[in-house]
Amino acid sequence: MRVAFVFPGQGSQAVGMGRELVQWSTEARRTFEEADDALGYSISGLCFEGPEEKLRLTENTQPAILTASIAAWRALMDRIDAGPSFVAGHSLGEYSALVAAGSISFADAVRVVRERGRSMQEAVPAGQGAMAALMGVDREEVIAVCADATARGGLAAPANFNAPGQIVIAGHRETVQRAIELYKERGGRRAVELPVSAPFHCALMEPAARRMEEVLRDIHVDSPKTVLINNAEAEKLTRAEEIRPSLVRQVTSPVLWEDSVKVMIGQGVLTFLELGPGKVLAGLIRRIDTETASGSFGAPGDLDAAAALVEGK
Repeated sequence: MRVAFVFPGQGSQAVGMGRELVQWSTEARRTFEEADDALGYSISGLCFEGPEEKLRLTENTQPAILTASIAAWRALMDRIDAGPSFVAGHSLGEYSALVAAGSISFADAVRVVRERGRSMQEAVPAGQGAMAALMGVDREEVIAVCADATARGGLAAPANFNAPGQIVIAGHRETVQRAIELYKERGGRRAVELPVSAPFHCALMEPAARRMEEVLRDIHVDSPKTVLINNAEAEKLTRAEEIRPSLVRQVTSPVLWEDSVKVMIGQGVLTFLELGPGKVLAGLIRRIDTETASGSFGAPGDLDAAAALVEGK
């Protein structure tokens, strides 16, 4: 039986995440301590106690979610014998996946994603960008709506292909709002502007991509020990030299999550386990393919179900 471990991205954070794991698992506690040492401040305190408005700051959110995800992964692997055939992560979660695959060290990853969050936040002045989720619409329709909105000025572009009927767009605020209007005029069912601080995964993130190229140049990268399916192309990455360019492309490219899940299913994966805070990816996977089994592990109470899922019991 082939199993994939998947890791969540920004939006899954919540005050209190990881606290139960740390009380229960030595490995989880060491993970938070390692993150505090690497960052030079208490990301553990921010995860456990908040305040929420500080946790929501992108430069804090990204290392916080990565730390909680790796704490969950280490705690689980300390208690089960089975491991994954594939790993993948949604946006920020790709860094968690690379740590789990042995490609980059956790200490490097937590420092890199802090800089990633900071550079993505600074790429577009506050208030000028926006993101919105379009529901019940296919890819061709979203691409057409974005193109028509952009033709009138500014930029709107697909940012996340999450699941059938759930696609996120990003760009200049006025252009994204124009795309929403066009979507509704053409019979769109529901559109929700997202409470995010910047328009991620579109061409407006080019300054952040260039910054990440510099940051990633300074870390050591090994070939993944577990096959990674990347965000930018939904392709298998197995060699060290593929990792840095893929992470740079990821900043400005749409997240091909639906495609990534389908690639893993095509490789024989029928079981997916999400590790970290929240259950967003497990829900998306069920929408992508109802024949798959999916679950999540982010707290001690999840252990029995997660172990049974991964070990096929």
